[in-house]
Amino acid sequence: MNKISRERNNPLGLGELIAVALGGMVGGGIFSILGISTEQIGNATPIAILVGGLLAFFAAYSYVKLALLYKDEGATYSFFKKTFPQSRMASSIIGWLITFGYISTLALYAFTFSSYFCSQIESLNHPLGQKLVAGAIISVFAIVNLISVKGMGKVEDVMVYTKIIILLFISGLLAGKGDLQKLQPLISVDTTWMQVLIVSAITFVAYEGFQLVINAYDEMDKPQVNIPRAIYISIGIAITLYVVLAVAALSVIPKENIIADKEYALAAGAKTFLGGFGQFIVIFGALLATSSAISGTLFGASRLMAVISKDGFFPKPLGEKIQTYIPYKAIITMSILAWILVLSGGLQVILEFGSITFILVSFLMAVANFKKRKETNSSPWFTGIAMFGLLIAAILIVYFEFTENLSQFIVILGCYLLLAIGAMLYSRKNQPSSDVNPEK
Repeated sequence: MNKISRERNNPLGLGELIAVALGGMVGGGIFSILGISTEQIGNATPIAILVGGLLAFFAAYSYVKLALLYKDEGATYSFFKKTFPQSRMASSIIGWLITFGYISTLALYAFTFSSYFCSQIESLNHPLGQKLVAGAIISVFAIVNLISVKGMGKVEDVMVYTKIIILLFISGLLAGKGDLQKLQPLISVDTTWMQVLIVSAITFVAYEGFQLVINAYDEMDKPQVNIPRAIYISIGIAITLYVVLAVAALSVIPKENIIADKEYALAAGAKTFLGGFGQFIVIFGALLATSSAISGTLFGASRLMAVISKDGFFPKPLGEKIQTYIPYKAIITMSILAWILVLSGGLQVILEFGSITFILVSFLMAVANFKKRKETNSSPWFTGIAMFGLLIAAILIVYFEFTENLSQFIVILGCYLLLAIGAMLYSRKNQPSSDVNPEK
């Protein structure tokens, strides 16, 4: 968002920063996780979403503290590089992890968009059609990002504010038709608390995006005050919105319908229970939310890829730019890789790869904050709780994959092996173009 912000007359205030964070968080998350969560734990889905949000809140603590210390818009990658200035391997690994984590979220949003879009067009409502549509929507926003940063910014602003209004409207429509008795009991005899915690870890990816606030550090008003406010408020809004949507959906749409059509869960019973207009609003809201998330994630993540490339941890050509500031090769590369990920697996494997990745990255940020706890004036207890919670979440997802879907676990493990090899090669063979300094 930096180049866009410089063209504005006024710095980013608290309201705009909250919108930036919500634009990154409220994408395809709720539309993607609702069906998968309901299939695993039924009526306990809102509880899992709430716990996942609380985990995100603890994770955000370290991001906030490190942002106030380093005052660097590079966010995750820069924080880790400055905390561990002598470790080229660590810098390379964190760069690769966060970049490919964003690629997985691009794939998730594109897959969710295609699922909702194709559900209304019979000729496209099959696996191949969904994957082709996913590739098409990624291409559309890649072109938007390549043509004009200013134009992309205007499109993104409209989509962010509109989608929030629509999602609130959807919540109201569902709540008006709902019967809370359908949510009883919250925890069935077939559901264990371990299952709830596993789903909470999986839903963590729905809160990814709050750190985008930090990318606007140089353009914001009173960053030392507004960064923590914007991040914590936006996470609170996202938790409330997700929980309300989940409760409303479960109180209206039969769970078997949500499970049967989990890739477009909210639309599954919308026409039956809300009528044609209600179904249109649900689908339009999903398409708008995922479109906004695709555009914003592609914008920010491509800049990150270019920065990492400049430091020598990605191929140098990925840092090349047109019109002074558009990393066109990074945009194209990320778009292609996201579509390849869509082609390689279904919604759940993409969702869980993204969840594991961002949990690991957030854990590393908590470790970095713990190391710098005196400089950041952080509570060792609060930071320790974040580290413990994120580590347990990562273990639970790995356990779930290993015991429930070994073949999917092998695919995810293979992805991490490839990332580790790539990070190791670039950390050993390439010297960053500038000295790594622990202070800006």
